[in-house]
Amino acid sequence: MSDAENAGNSEIVLRKALLRQGCVNKSPVVHSDNGSAMKGGTLPATFEQLSVTPPFSRSRVSNDNAYIESLFGTTKQCPEYPPEGFESLELARDWVMKFITWYNEEHRHSAIRYVTPADRHEGKDADILAGRKMTLLRAKAKNPGRWSTDVRNCEPIGPVWLNPLPEEQHVKEQCVAH
Repeated sequence: MSDAENAGNSEIVLRKALLRQGCVNKSPVVHSDNGSAMKGGTLPATFEQLSVTPPFSRSRVSNDNAYIESLFGTTKQCPEYPPEGFESLELARDWVMKFITWYNEEHRHSAIRYVTPADRHEGKDADILAGRKMTLLRAKAKNPGRWSTDVRNCEPIGPVWLNPLPEEQHVKEQCVAH
């Protein structure tokens, strides 16, 4: 979190994210919008230098990144989110760090079958969902009247894409950073 939105700060965030996620030299795709912070200054040159593909949002559509929009919505609905803003940049940074830790490590997301983003990112979701399915099947066998249909879908959802390309254009192990 910075005190200003600009290309220089965006470049720093991009470099740190690519290094942290091990995406350097893997032709990452970074979703961005058409804002000046993503198009101005040295950021396009940094994209090129790091072999990053910047797929900008669809024309006339500002909210095509459903994952980020969901994050923003969850942020604004959080009871601790200060509607009047933060008193200082330091307090804002502290709040955001706590929120992001909760969002990634504790919050179970419906779109990924109620596992945490961290579990999915670390490849733990398949085992968690398999265990959950076994628990649900045992519970249904023990008390079948409680279920009017099958147990909840516990299959991992597989890869997800922003602005997906035709299937033949997907590159195996493509790194996607948001």
